[in-house]
Amino acid sequence: MTDSLTVRDNRTGVEYDVPIIDGTIRAADIGKIKAADDAPGLAVYDPGFVNTASCRSSITYIDGDRGILEYRGYPIEQLAENSSFLEVAYLLVHGELPSKEQFERWVHEITYHTFVHENIKGFMQGFRYDAHPMGMLMASVGAMSTFYPDASLIGDPDNRRLQIIRMIAKMPTLGAWAFRHAQGKPYVYPDNELSYTGNFLSMLFKMSEPRYAADERIEKALDTLFILHADHEQNASANAVRAVGSTQVDPYSAVAAGIGALYGPLHGGANEAVLRMLKRIGSVENIPAFIEGVKNGNERLMGFGHRVYKNYDPRAKLIKKACDDVFEVTGVNPLLKIAQELEKIALEDEYFVKRRLYPNVDFYSGLIYEALQFPPEMFTVLFAIGRTPGWLAQWLELTTDKEQKIARPKQIYTGARQLTFTPASQRWA
Repeated sequence: MTDSLTVRDNRTGVEYDVPIIDGTIRAADIGKIKAADDAPGLAVYDPGFVNTASCRSSITYIDGDRGILEYRGYPIEQLAENSSFLEVAYLLVHGELPSKEQFERWVHEITYHTFVHENIKGFMQGFRYDAHPMGMLMASVGAMSTFYPDASLIGDPDNRRLQIIRMIAKMPTLGAWAFRHAQGKPYVYPDNELSYTGNFLSMLFKMSEPRYAADERIEKALDTLFILHADHEQNASANAVRAVGSTQVDPYSAVAAGIGALYGPLHGGANEAVLRMLKRIGSVENIPAFIEGVKNGNERLMGFGHRVYKNYDPRAKLIKKACDDVFEVTGVNPLLKIAQELEKIALEDEYFVKRRLYPNVDFYSGLIYEALQFPPEMFTVLFAIGRTPGWLAQWLELTTDKEQKIARPKQIYTGARQLTFTPASQRWA
């Protein structure tokens, strides 16, 4: 017997049998419920898609109640511990782990495409000296569609793969150049003898030395952060990529939309808000007063709680480990003590336990970025570089999903109707 939901419309007395598939009902089946034959069908009102599934996906699995995150079925803990970012990127895009030969080819292709057209360099140099790096990244990614007009041929699998490789390869170059631009320093070209993350660090920090060699612990920590940010199901930026991608536009334009969504403080800027909070608290002695302020509604506890997770965010646990490696090299960020004490109190205090407020990925990541001497405006750029394979995997899945249509949500109209227009000559007389 098929699982189903019986709905009785009390306006008409008619009962409807709605099939339940994969724990969901189709909105189209709800649309069959009408007060009269000529009346519009029932719609579902769900601002922010709190309980609406927009797609079927096999990329990322999240169980927020149990604190589980998996990429293509592999637990995030195993990937962060044993894999590399480029291997995880292959997994997200292709749906399976690579063989040795596949991985070597993947790394070679991405390394080959790290350089960008010189005109893109000129385009980026045209920004004001104080331009926000995230705005520069969004604009330059969007501009790449004009350098690769073949990217619009999204029906060709080989062409899609080429654009995916190009974007994963060039994103660190664009991000590093946006960073250098804000500092008034010359742009550094890719060094293809280095690893993906090592090359990014070189483009960020190289000065006059023949070759920049990052500390292995720093390189590993940043690679881990990229893995932890690589995908996160149907978040705001993934939804933006899919919505724009549903028009069958090229992937550069779709990913530029994702960057725009990530730019917002409610999505990518949360770790910057955590840093501001920790600096405002100032010392461990001030934490009790701050906690009381949170309970009284006068303060906000940033970096705790999540739309999806009602348990400890598994990424936050892994970032805590990365903190140790980074601080071994840079010295301990003085804000760490405040963060650790704040976490300890929040995890024990009944007020927070009852509300299931646990540290999320943003709580410790900002401390690492600051220790690496990144200004807060670069935090979302780092997030975007890590998230690029996830966005592209979401876009690729969308383009091959026969059920997908152009994104066009319904609305509930609340404005005036049937007004009579009065010409300006009469209105202004």
